Amino acid sequence: MTPGARVQAAIDLLDSIVAAARDSGAAADTLIARYFAERRYAGSKDRRAVRELVYAAIRRLGERPESGRAAMLALAATDPELAALFDGVGHGPAAIGANEKAATPGTAPEWILAKLRESGLDGEELPALIDRAPLDVRLNWLRDAPDPIEGAEPIPGLPDALRLPSGTNIETLQAYQDGAIEVQDAGSQIVTLAAKAIPGMRVVDLCAGAGGKTLALAALMGNEGALLATDTDRARLSRLAPRAVRAGATIVETRLLNPGHETEILSDWSESADCVLIDAPCSGTGTWRRNPEARWRLTPDRIERLTRTQRHVLEIGAALVKPGGALVYIVCSLLDEEGAGQVSAFLADHAGWTADSLALPAGRAHGAGIRLTPAHDATDGFFVARLQRAC
Repeated sequence: MTPGARVQAAIDLLDSIVAAARDSGAAADTLIARYFAERRYAGSKDRRAVRELVYAAIRRLGERPESGRAAMLALAATDPELAALFDGVGHGPAAIGANEKAATPGTAPEWILAKLRESGLDGEELPALIDRAPLDVRLNWLRDAPDPIEGAEPIPGLPDALRLPSGTNIETLQAYQDGAIEVQDAGSQIVTLAAKAIPGMRVVDLCAGAGGKTLALAALMGNEGALLATDTDRARLSRLAPRAVRAGATIVETRLLNPGHETEILSDWSESADCVLIDAPCSGTGTWRRNPEARWRLTPDRIERLTRTQRHVLEIGAALVKPGGALVYIVCSLLDEEGAGQVSAFLADHAGWTADSLALPAGRAHGAGIRLTPAHDATDGFFVARLQRAC
């Protein structure tokens, strides 16, 4: 592909991504993979260059643009070499019109920025939300220790974590194939520690998804005890079983939940769990570094639906905790209405529950829990609280 053709390919992809964000379609990574699966002629350098253009344009724009071309013009406005490729030659994009408008740069839609500021974030915290994320892995001690990984660096405060060079093809590493490492952001590893999981415990990962935190819990428990991973999403939960086999996590039981019938399906765990971990569905405002187009998908109605779901799963989880046990509530959101506000409301409505103190390797006290942010902690953004049930 010529440089101009790469730019046009990025524009075409951005058109698809903008439409998908508007209509709740596929994620950007999925659309990019589909695009190149249909264009086998594009080499690895072409794919990498187009992908970098696409994500650079997405990160530059807070508001969802009108079109992929408007998005790329915003990027070209500060890059003369890129602007010069708008020449209409061959498969390249048409020349820039005299009155053609580029999309407006920004960090996020203004209504979301207002919510983030109300939640105590401002200054350097906001632009850091859309920086590129590093590649972190967790060492899995259920397997033998891996050989040294070239370029890997330790993460302060996390002896079981490494940060790998950007662009590392993780699936080609022998350590990954052997199950000795798992891809998991340092922030995700840190908030999982709030469960204080030890061997012999009975633990529920209520919103397990594909099981990143489940596998971390199994390692903390040394494969001793009972670990139940549940979710309402069959496709996501189905990915956990093969991951558990690769990781050597033998105590994991998976259970698909039917929305509205969760209590019935979990009746055998009623008031018997030492700890219930809830990685609740949320807006994902703390993960924009990895999914920057997610800023374009959010609406006030969606956040309201998510907060209702969060209240629902808190009630389900609380009913599984034994007297003296704990409920760990996690969201990868930095909005107080999904984090500190949810915990405050739960404590106000549930006598006999208190917020337990947490000593984690990173983060700052926020409400009844701890908050991690990209700017302060070099992790994804999280809120976590540990709630203790009275004996």
